[in-house]
Amino acid sequence: MRRRTSWAPAVELVKLIHLPQDGWLKRQAAYQERVRRYADPYLARRSAGRKHPVEDFLFTYYTQKPGQLLRWHPGAGVVLSGPAAAERTGWKYYRAADDGELASAGLPAGTAAVTVDVDAFRRERREALEFAAVILGGTAARPAQFGCFGLHEWAMVYRQDKFELRHEYLRLRLGGERTDQVVEDNRIRCSHFDAFRFYTPDAIGLNSLAPSRENQRSMEQPGCLHANMDLYKWAYKLAPLLPGELVMDCFELSWRIRAMDMRASPYDLSAWGYPAIRIETPDGKAEYVQYQRGFAAESQELRRRLLAELARWPHAVDTVTAPGAGSGPGTRKDSHDSPR
Repeated sequence: MRRRTSWAPAVELVKLIHLPQDGWLKRQAAYQERVRRYADPYLARRSAGRKHPVEDFLFTYYTQKPGQLLRWHPGAGVVLSGPAAAERTGWKYYRAADDGELASAGLPAGTAAVTVDVDAFRRERREALEFAAVILGGTAARPAQFGCFGLHEWAMVYRQDKFELRHEYLRLRLGGERTDQVVEDNRIRCSHFDAFRFYTPDAIGLNSLAPSRENQRSMEQPGCLHANMDLYKWAYKLAPLLPGELVMDCFELSWRIRAMDMRASPYDLSAWGYPAIRIETPDGKAEYVQYQRGFAAESQELRRRLLAELARWPHAVDTVTAPGAGSGPGTRKDSHDSPR
């Protein structure tokens, strides 16, 4: 079922925020220091030709690169003044503030200042805005599911001796045969297509759900670790309309989720400083769910903040799938998707 949803152009109706140069440079420096805590070790490893199975992930799986993440944005509805702001007129989706925007921000006409070009972003990135609204709103509206126990990572190495090794430099904590047994002894219920698509061919038919790119809008739910890690993806895809601090809040949640996800994986990461969550045991399952519930609560708060930002921007979304509408989580049928 489809419904028409319109968001009013709220940004023009409120006073724009003015950030003088001294203030926004301090925010930018604090933001960049925050990014470098994660980016600098990754860049050092990459230069040395080394890999990290946990801490490289957000920089290699997602398309946002460290240099792009280092660029701080104030978000839509903010006017930056001062000589240092002039550089941003050459950045994508920035422009000089016009006299009306300067007046709204309390600045005299002719002041050298820049602001995010929301209209240009809306024209060129309308599809991204609409899809983000659908995914974020739909996921936020669904009940969280806590019965997967991180078995998606196990399904990715199920009977891997028949296929290409996923991480050739890592050792399976229980060995191949016992790892396969854990997969066979548990119900596999992954609702996230971008995890499911990396299953080994023999594991595909063991998943009780049938996630696909086509039903992604109706299947993602807030208990899913991968859906919650993807908050970072939706945030950076909406830059520079979002304040950089919100993007980094999503990044840091994703970082912690990735660490927990890999602790619950079949790999032995003890030498890397990541002790196992032994989801093959009742205690390990309980520990996993405890983390999962905490991350679900944090992710829902970030979704609320992201949706609040979306609601401020001057655009109209013609068609939005109502939360919970569509096919819904489906059970496996005769056909199935390729894992790659």
